[in-house]
Amino acid sequence: MANDEKIIDFDRFDENRILADIEAIRRYNRQRFEMEQLTAIVFEDPQNNVAVGYKDLTPDEFWVRGHMPGIAILPGVVICEIAAQLCSYFSQRLNLLGTDATLGFGGMNNVRFRDVVTVGKRLFVGCKLTRIRKGKLVTSRFEAVVDRKSVAEGEIIGVALPSDAVIRGQQ
Repeated sequence: MANDEKIIDFDRFDENRILADIEAIRRYNRQRFEMEQLTAIVFEDPQNNVAVGYKDLTPDEFWVRGHMPGIAILPGVVICEIAAQLCSYFSQRLNLLGTDATLGFGGMNNVRFRDVVTVGKRLFVGCKLTRIRKGKLVTSRFEAVVDRKSVAEGEIIGVALPSDAVIRGQQ
């Protein structure tokens, strides 16, 4: 990691104790159907701006049939989307955007993929909010882990999308 500090510390939480299931995540994130990429949230530390969630990778994922047929490797871009959804959930849960905004993808920096991720695995993703401009922008470091081994890391920039812009985009 660019900053050698690990985000996910399995000694700090019970990975099987769910704090937010898919229904709770939906209260904060707008993604639905095949674009819902978080299974659960298992750790939140608002004082240190850290959250951890996971995605259980099943044979029914939209990418399985076409991404490396016969091997079914999770695309790196989907790992980034999972991380972005965790950052969005946590930012909105902490009310960093205000009530009429959604966090949208603004960019990524220093993303690295360390290993492949396959069907049947549980991908843990941790985020640490590192820069907050309330109502405007949230920058977060992320770390993705499978079997307690780092598989990806990077930085995600989220920007506030006003509700009227999101509604216009749906028309």
